[in-house]
Amino acid sequence: MKKKVKIQIISGILILIMLAVSLFPFYYMVVQSLQPWKQVDKSIIPRGITLRSYEYLLNNGGSGNTFMWIRALANSLLVSLPTAIISSLSGLLIGYAMVKIRKFRGQKFIMNTLLFQMFFPGIILLVPKFMITKSLANTYAGMILPMAISTWAIFMYINYFRTLPDAVFEAAKIDGAGPLRIIQKIAFPSTKSVTVIVFLSIFMQRWSELMWDMLISPDISMQTLNVLISNQFKPMGNYPGPMYAASVILTMPIIVLFLIFSRYFKEGISFMLK
Repeated sequence: MKKKVKIQIISGILILIMLAVSLFPFYYMVVQSLQPWKQVDKSIIPRGITLRSYEYLLNNGGSGNTFMWIRALANSLLVSLPTAIISSLSGLLIGYAMVKIRKFRGQKFIMNTLLFQMFFPGIILLVPKFMITKSLANTYAGMILPMAISTWAIFMYINYFRTLPDAVFEAAKIDGAGPLRIIQKIAFPSTKSVTVIVFLSIFMQRWSELMWDMLISPDISMQTLNVLISNQFKPMGNYPGPMYAASVILTMPIIVLFLIFSRYFKEGISFMLK
């Protein structure tokens, strides 16, 4: 057997092993959520299929209050989607301005300031953000606005616009197109793959947010899925099956979005790896 073929076989085996290792937690989570409660965490192969964990979870621990879950799901969507949309749009506009509009005084300072912020974990700014926005407590604005600008998104667009030739934008200016028309007709259509990466990443980050939601919106009517599930940890401590079911429910919207935008997602990843 040729050396090249042997390398390809070994590489294929290693890829399959890595794939199996990365997917195993998801497999385990789904299997345990469907197992009878007596079999949970005792076998990685299903010993029976039941939806009891999901029924218990969605009935709010047997209380039958399903409305809480519907409201929490709606709250999660109402804060995650606008946050991802606003962050993607603001990142695109700022990235375009920083790269394709004539240099202005203080541009380098702004770039360094944005870069400086990326070195700090978000939890450090949790208290200052709360003190600034506490007047918006228990409102969707309070849950969205502090997370609506993403430094990472801005840098993604800055790096992407740097790869685009200036000649295209200059030609549009010569034809009489204004900045907004250039963004609408040239900049935005050319950034579909990057926008999908930015949108999905920020959506996932906002969807999984817990600390900020618990701090800014303690009212039960404003709680998101993460907050609702965390509040049920203790009552469900003796029933791990519903907790696996909760994990599955939390990951489903992200999986659906990935499947819808998978083509653009792959293109965006290719750009990031260049």
